[in-house]
Amino acid sequence: MKSLLIRNVVLNGKPADILVRGNRISRIGRNLEDKAGRTIDGRGMTALPPLINGHTHAAMTLLRGYADDMGLMEWLQTKIWPFEGRLTKDDVLVGSRLACLEMIKSGATFFNDMYWHWHATAEAVEEMGLRALLSPVFIDGGDEARGETNRRMVEEIHGGLDGYSGRVRFALGPHAIYTVSADNLRFMKEFARAQNVPIHIHLSETADEVQTCLKSRKLRPVEYLDSIGFLGPEVFAAHCVHLAEKEIDLLAANRVKAIHIPVSNLKLAVGGIMPMAALTKAGVSVLLGTDGCSSNNCLDMFQTLKFAALLAKHQSGNPTSMPAHEAWAMATTDAARAFGLDLGLEEGRLADLILVDRERPEFVPGYNLYSDLVYSANGYCVDTVLCDGRVLMSRRKVSGEKEIIDDARRVARRLCQAG
Repeated sequence: MKSLLIRNVVLNGKPADILVRGNRISRIGRNLEDKAGRTIDGRGMTALPPLINGHTHAAMTLLRGYADDMGLMEWLQTKIWPFEGRLTKDDVLVGSRLACLEMIKSGATFFNDMYWHWHATAEAVEEMGLRALLSPVFIDGGDEARGETNRRMVEEIHGGLDGYSGRVRFALGPHAIYTVSADNLRFMKEFARAQNVPIHIHLSETADEVQTCLKSRKLRPVEYLDSIGFLGPEVFAAHCVHLAEKEIDLLAANRVKAIHIPVSNLKLAVGGIMPMAALTKAGVSVLLGTDGCSSNNCLDMFQTLKFAALLAKHQSGNPTSMPAHEAWAMATTDAARAFGLDLGLEEGRLADLILVDRERPEFVPGYNLYSDLVYSANGYCVDTVLCDGRVLMSRRKVSGEKEIIDDARRVARRLCQAG
């Protein structure tokens, strides 16, 4: 069994060694004498749980900077969807590799994704050594034949999971209430219950989405999903910006997980901010995500952490809202629990962890680690990343990163020329 010993790190404010055997943390203590196949000197480093990215469209790294400063629907209809229509499976593989590289470089070992060409993203996750919950995009546009094609796709992908490791998990990905029919939303709810898989959906991102739902169904989006029996603890709902009090109560009653995506929502000017305080007070589990690089431009969860914490204070008018330690937990241990990941820096848990370089100026003088992590740090502060017991980055070097970057530039250039 492969083994790794990390010496002389700081863990929970105290010096420690961490022994990893296989993909689990075997021992934590001082001056461990166990022999290991590899030893890492962690002097100057703090060991921390990895970040969890709650909502991505990984291969959209290929669209970074391609269409900025536009309204959401114009952006989708005139730029994003036409570009995506040209993507091949190989293109998605290249873009997803780049996303995995970026997340490794900024300390995330798990992401919750929704995109086209499911197997391409899964292949990238396997190659790069991360964990992911991957959902194929389901859009029927009210077309019954297209819906049937999508249902077959879902069944075929779910039936072909045996070739992947446990780091790759499957979820259903109905895009949104305005792109998926009620019949197919019900189909996915039934499928999720029968197969015990999660559902990942965009919900109440814009005021227009709410108004259109009210006009066509006489219900707000969360009320509509409740009326068709869609809501439940397996549902991860991204954005959740425009919510009425009754909708928050429905999300709480059905134990839906809400994913806060502050940077993307601000950039696309969706007309509001997730009512995070009201959601958490009602008992809703709130996670954090970046969205794709076409609407956020980066996958650095440190940036998302800072925006989320600052917006909570701004929205409430209370500078004590979402203190740094709560924000950090929301993006790490709390998120891991919500996604069913056995993570945490404790003996017996999966060996996913990051080493943060305390010698960087962002951590000096060093009064409060969590304040430094949330308000000062960025992805460049991450020195080393382990996932499933494997070292994915050491001294900020990731194997093959130049080739990944070169391939992404080549593919993006071809796709732009084709348009």
